[in-house]
Order: sequence, then structure tokens, then C-alpha cells
Amino acid sequence: MQIALTILLVLCSLALIVSVLMQSGSSAGLGAVGGGADQFFGKGKKLDDLFSKITTASAIGFMLVSLLLTVTQ
Repeated sequence: MQIALTILLVLCSLALIVSVLMQSGSSAGLGAVGGGADQFFGKGKKLDDLFSKITTASAIGFMLVSLLLTVTQ
């Protein structure tokens, strides 16, 4: 059980890291996908909203799995 929760915790943490890095910064063009790539990939409000939802979901998952892992020890 602990091995499965540890693997799930690592996956949640990786998803959290990637989703935070892919979001645009408060200054335009400072995100991981910036500059001309914004126009090429069609990055706009929709993609920022998607990354925001992924960040929220992975953060909640990370907290829940961390609590479960602590309780099961």
C-alpha cells in the first residue's frame, strides 16, 4: 500500500511541477511557452485556465496522498 501511495505521490508532484512551469508568468513572455510560441500553439486564456485547473487538481491530490501516506505509516 505504501509503495502505491509513494508512486502516486511522485506522479502528483511531477504533474504539479510541470503545470506550474507551463503557466504564464505575471509578465507576458516569461512563461515556459513564451514569445512566438504563444501564437504558434494558440496559447491564450483557455490554455492558462487549463493549466490552472491542472495545478489545483494536482495540488489537492498531492495533499491528500501525503496525508494518506502519513496515516498509513
